[in-house]
Amino acid sequence: VAARTQLGPRRSSVFSTPPREVLLAETHALATKLAVELTGKGISQQSWALRSRILEVEEWLPRAPCAVVEVHPEVSFSVMLGHPALASKKTWAGMVERVSALAVAGIHLHEVAGVATTEAGIDDMLDAGAAAWSAARFSAGKAQSFPSVPPLDAIGRAIAIWA
Repeated sequence: VAARTQLGPRRSSVFSTPPREVLLAETHALATKLAVELTGKGISQQSWALRSRILEVEEWLPRAPCAVVEVHPEVSFSVMLGHPALASKKTWAGMVERVSALAVAGIHLHEVAGVATTEAGIDDMLDAGAAAWSAARFSAGKAQSFPSVPPLDAIGRAIAIWA
């Protein structure tokens, strides 16, 4: 909710992670039915498609060799810019706005080399730059969390998006 509020007109880019029970359902139809029962809302195809990755990260977290935090590129860009991005990252104006913000922050995507330059989409490169910016801020103790006072999970980790 805090991340959506931060993004204003871009709020639809943030979606809630469904309850674990929903992610464990066998099919999208069953997951949707369970999600409606548990939360009053269904589960999008996008959330369903990400479920295997969400569960993979959940299994890996207890043995992670470093701090692991959640970031959302549009939230990161909104903090970086001082306001939500003005245009979609899939437009020329949106790409230029984000590349410029990253450059001011010291992240120069034009310097990236290797397979990423031919295999990754422009929006994926922008997202990676925003995630790197947020990770550096978190590591330096400068990141802000959404919500500002995050609740904790069962083992004491903050449940938040960081930028």
